[in-house]
Amino acid sequence: MIPQPIAELEHCLAKLPGFGRRSAARAALALVRDKAKLLDPLAYALAEAKSGVACCSRCGGFTVAGSDPCHICLDAMRDGSSVCVVEEPSDIIAIEASGAFKGRYHALGGKLAPSRRMTPDRLRFKELEDRVVQEGIREVLIAVSTDMEGDATASYIAELLRHTGVRMTRLAFGLPADSGIAYSDPLTLRRAINGRMEA
Repeated sequence: MIPQPIAELEHCLAKLPGFGRRSAARAALALVRDKAKLLDPLAYALAEAKSGVACCSRCGGFTVAGSDPCHICLDAMRDGSSVCVVEEPSDIIAIEASGAFKGRYHALGGKLAPSRRMTPDRLRFKELEDRVVQEGIREVLIAVSTDMEGDATASYIAELLRHTGVRMTRLAFGLPADSGIAYSDPLTLRRAINGRMEA
């Protein structure tokens, strides 16, 4: 019989990406076995992340609590005429690691998926449209997943922004089908960004 606190820890870990039931069980046991070296630092890091990480009100990316807008939005060296639209804040981190994009970002907070109740009103489409108009953006690079939901999201963005006359591009198909930005390596992302095409 597994003690309830360990079972609860396993259950929580199993919800994380990359963790199955067995890997969550092994991780939980390792954590409670070595509390001083593993569990205490993890508990501290989780508390810090909970209180110290926020989302930027402009781009939707991760920022330090109290630093809004984020450092990318405030960086005068970045190209303010180009915005890269991604699904999640974690996608911004992946694209930044590639070093290929020097503009600004806009995280939607997901992608269109009616079966999961992810409808346009639950995503940051209106904020994107407002930014294109107000910030004088000339190019919108749509960097969403290459699955059916990602394609539907890209089509929705293209239709939404058509009246603005902004140039719309998509990542070149260097990304594997049915894959997300966060799971791509920097070289693949760099090639996809450099080979982008009209949307």
